[in-house]
This record gives sequence, C-alpha cells and structure tokens, in this order.
Amino acid sequence: MADDFVRQAIGVFELDSFLSCFVALDAAAKAANVKIQGVERNRLKSGACVKMRGSVSDVRAAMDAALQAAKDMGSDVYSHTIIASPSEDSELAIKMTISK
Repeated sequence: MADDFVRQAIGVFELDSFLSCFVALDAAAKAANVKIQGVERNRLKSGACVKMRGSVSDVRAAMDAALQAAKDMGSDVYSHTIIASPSEDSELAIKMTISK
C-alpha cells in the first residue's frame, strides 16, 4: 500500500457482480478525486469488493456515484461503508487485504 493513502478516508463497497464493480469503480473515479486501492473478487459469490481512498468528501461523492451506477445496472449492493479516519491497526488490516 502506498504511503500516500495513509490518513485518507477509505470507502469500500461490495456488489453481486464482478462486471458491475468495474462499472461502479469507473463511475466513482470519474465523480471525485479518489484512487482505487484494490479490487478483490469474491471467490464464494460472483461479485467483488472495491476499496477507494481520498478525502472524506471525495470518497462520499465517489461512493454515491458508484452505488448509483450499480443500481442502474440492476446489481445488488451487498455492503458499503466509509471510514473517515482509519486507525493504524485498520491501516495494517487494509494493507493485508489488498490484492497485489
């Protein structure tokens, strides 16, 4: 994980479709100044999880755009959240889950 992500908000969403995740992350990246930190395919379901980083306001705007894009494609959102200021321990856990 690049050091420039540390101390930035993180937004995470999981959708039921791998394809929808890419459409949603594209919408997120175009809607606000966020960097996509990781995309992880769910091996038990057909979907994936996307992690994005930026300021709190940018992550919120990007999350709204991503969820709307998913809705427009008819995808189900399994879950989504924004962590405004991840702790050091959370940063370590996030780093461990990023696909390399």
